[in-house]
Amino acid sequence: MALIEGFRVQNYRALRDVTVGKLSSQQGGAPLTPFTVVIGKNGVGKSTLFDAFGFVADCLTHDVEQACDMKQRGGFERLRSRGTTDPIRFEIYYREAKGERPMTYELSIALDETGRPFVESEVLKQRRKGQSYGRPYPFLRLTHGKGMVWAGEEAVEVEGVEEDRAQASVELTDLRQLGIATLGTLKEHPRIKRFRDFLKGWYLSYFYPDAARGLPSAGPQKHLNIHGDNIGNVVQFMEQRENTERFKLILSRIAAKIPGVKSIDTRVTDDKRVLLRFNDGAFADPFFAQQMSDGTLKVFAYLLLMEDPEPPPFICIEEPENGLYHKLLETLAHEFRAHANGKKNAPQIFVTTHQPYFVDALSPDEVWILEKGSDGYSVIRRVSDLEIVKNLVDEGLPLGGLWYSDYLEAS
Repeated sequence: MALIEGFRVQNYRALRDVTVGKLSSQQGGAPLTPFTVVIGKNGVGKSTLFDAFGFVADCLTHDVEQACDMKQRGGFERLRSRGTTDPIRFEIYYREAKGERPMTYELSIALDETGRPFVESEVLKQRRKGQSYGRPYPFLRLTHGKGMVWAGEEAVEVEGVEEDRAQASVELTDLRQLGIATLGTLKEHPRIKRFRDFLKGWYLSYFYPDAARGLPSAGPQKHLNIHGDNIGNVVQFMEQRENTERFKLILSRIAAKIPGVKSIDTRVTDDKRVLLRFNDGAFADPFFAQQMSDGTLKVFAYLLLMEDPEPPPFICIEEPENGLYHKLLETLAHEFRAHANGKKNAPQIFVTTHQPYFVDALSPDEVWILEKGSDGYSVIRRVSDLEIVKNLVDEGLPLGGLWYSDYLEAS
């Protein structure tokens, strides 16, 4: 499964220029791990970094203007970093699989002459086939909706070559739509299609327990949605469309990992809805999901997401600790890592947190600490770059405890 090795965001609120991982232009750093966690105090930009991923995904699903104007964002001018007139820029460096040539996607969004956001430029590039080192070359290059695209699996822009049978000029009619949204639907551009599908498959969790308590409409649904209000529909799909014994095993496995829950089963109503029932062992009659605590529903949703036989390629979860008993957090972190294991078809999981108990389960290379710089903009460091922290962890001290004791803070 595709893996993001690096992500850069510029001029996006407090993220004036923040890079996590490795980029094509910054090969000195180590790539992001399959399980990556960003920590930091309140107000340092963790939510903004989480939203930056969501913004890029929304640009594809909708368009750049709608992505800017969504309720939680409030328009381009509220998104652009104060004190700058430069475009908002993003860079994604990723591989489709281990051993594959990495790709870089660059996106720049600015205001047009009418004051509306548009796609200023868009680039997809890759090293030539057989090239292990060196700079990548574009196979999609658009500026103000005009540019060139190279078809097939291998063709890229080559200096000094005037004519290339794989090369074609492009002019888009809507400058607020991403070029990959259109070109990714064409058979002759398989690389663009795969990147578009990868981006389209990102899952950003906006789960809240009250949504999961609502009575679902009848009907199976294959995947959990971002709010988690279709848990019953996903369970119905797994129960009726998947292997029944496997489904029972999944419920049993999940129940064993939730404190106070002895077993989980389902009940089908007369109108064909599937309701979840939780048995705590103390009462003869189990409780329905509508009666369960926020924490129980939240853990169930996360574990159900992990059990998806076709998981999203990239999962973002903001502050999973909210509403959970602190001793459960280390277990949850181990569950995330067990599924984000770098193997084929395994998801990449990106988490933001401010809970040391969660961080206790992590290694320094998995953790980045986000802080506010002296100029008010966010700066980020990989914890494994702090030699004293690495040494203390090697001696057996938990990483969360070191964070609590301010060993991870800037001196």
